[in-house]
Amino acid sequence: MVKITFYDSVEDHLLHFAVIVSRYQNKWIFCRHKDRSTFECPGGHREKEEDIITAARRELYEETGAAEYTLKPVCAYSVQDLDKNKGNSEESFGMLFYSEVKKLGEIPPGFEIETIQLFDETPDSLTYPEIQPVLMARAIRSMS
Repeated sequence: MVKITFYDSVEDHLLHFAVIVSRYQNKWIFCRHKDRSTFECPGGHREKEEDIITAARRELYEETGAAEYTLKPVCAYSVQDLDKNKGNSEESFGMLFYSEVKKLGEIPPGFEIETIQLFDETPDSLTYPEIQPVLMARAIRSMS
């Protein structure tokens, strides 16, 4: 079981991930990693010396080929694994973004994403089924 907590703000150095809930032509964009059969929201690790917004822009482009888009920070979040057999894990912090993609290009070669797919609803086969629906719901609430 995982615990997801949302924050108005956290210290910048704690933000290690950017997750971008994204839409294109009124459909949700999900990525499929080359090594998996499941889908996930675009996003990933922040690189050294990179601010979190730059990380979000880079990940969105690398994982979807997004060429034109808006990008809006939603909130900071943390994930903590509460599995009693593993002991409580540390909180892992990230920043949640929402993007409205206006133009998709090709997925750049040499990265880990095999393909993207557009969905009317969240797909059943998610890489992180305990986390992604919660992040999506929070991003959707921020749109209204």
